[in-house]
Amino acid sequence: MKPSVRLLLSIFAGAALLCGDSPAADKKPLKVFVLAGQSNMQGHARVTTFAHLGMDPATQPMLAEMQNPDGSPKVCERVWISSIGCAEAEQTGKLTAGFGATTEKIGPEFTFGLYMQKFTDAPILLIKTAWGGRSLNTDFRPPGSGPYVFNETQLASFQKQGKDLAALKAAKEKETGVSYRLMVEHVKKVLADLKRVVPDYDPAQGYELAGFVWFQGWNDLVDSSTYPTRDQPGGYGAYSTVMAQFIRDVRKDLNTPKLPFVIGVLGVGGPTAEYGPDQQRYRATHQNFRDAMAAPAQLPEFKGNVVAIRTEKYWDRELTAAKAKDNAIRQQAKKRAAEAKMKPAEEKAALEKLRLEGLTERERQVLEKGISNLEFHYLGSAKILGGIGKGLAEAMAELKQLKLAK
Repeated sequence: MKPSVRLLLSIFAGAALLCGDSPAADKKPLKVFVLAGQSNMQGHARVTTFAHLGMDPATQPMLAEMQNPDGSPKVCERVWISSIGCAEAEQTGKLTAGFGATTEKIGPEFTFGLYMQKFTDAPILLIKTAWGGRSLNTDFRPPGSGPYVFNETQLASFQKQGKDLAALKAAKEKETGVSYRLMVEHVKKVLADLKRVVPDYDPAQGYELAGFVWFQGWNDLVDSSTYPTRDQPGGYGAYSTVMAQFIRDVRKDLNTPKLPFVIGVLGVGGPTAEYGPDQQRYRATHQNFRDAMAAPAQLPEFKGNVVAIRTEKYWDRELTAAKAKDNAIRQQAKKRAAEAKMKPAEEKAALEKLRLEGLTERERQVLEKGISNLEFHYLGSAKILGGIGKGLAEAMAELKQLKLAK
């Protein structure tokens, strides 16, 4: 090859690199976010409840982000996910609906990914590790918190029941930290072979472990054994202590000392100040727990890199009101059926008549389209869980000082 030709080829190659034509040059580091928790992180909102978002002008824009014009769920071309805990085997692929507790459901991951991609033009990977019915005090207990220790109230109860204390302690020790270890192991496994989950990942582009989202709480909230004074101020103090250690240990085990951390504070039922008469008995306990969940974000060591989001603000009041009204009608129908000794078919017809008379068309539509599960699963509402996922993404973006990408 002549020297002049070599020179021209060198110039063209250099120009190509400067213009970003090389495969690695135009690829930004992969942003990796870990999402962890229990059943509400899994997500129990059926895709059928998407329609409810369209009934509220405030959430119509979010619905447009979640589904295509033909009503099918959107597929995020720039967001991938690896999820364990929602199915027997790991689920991977481009983010869309179906990565919730079952393939017909969504959790916070869907809108978290949809909105996170608005804050960055880099590719995104979500690593989701969520199992139903898991506590922080035992299942997700971090190694730095040491073994779970039965309190005096528990020990006295066990002795009174004549139980084998040694066997109970051994079983508890075996259970402690299992979910924490599975979570860390899976994150490390995915990071060790990113191309397995993100097919077009180029090692030359690299990755950033960009944030961690925690959404859990129900099993600790209802655990009167571990938290015997939960209805009193500070009754959930042990949760706050373990939560703070959880953050420290996650950062240590994932080798990311300042990993941005968002805590999704349990908010089932909405703000406790708005609880109705039938909820007043839970008000103090629920508020105490929420405050305990949020407390670690106020520690000086976590200033600027840990934030707590009160998910109660995404609760849907219209759903609550319609459901309460419908429940009252059902109780009335049940009472009448018992008094008149109705047959099942007659009772069903009587109930439908009372519902037709007692519920407005709007209320019937809200109930039909907006609810797909129980209250402790945020009513299986895509409107509620979609709002939560969006809120968690916005909180993460604020921690990382990201602005909406143009």
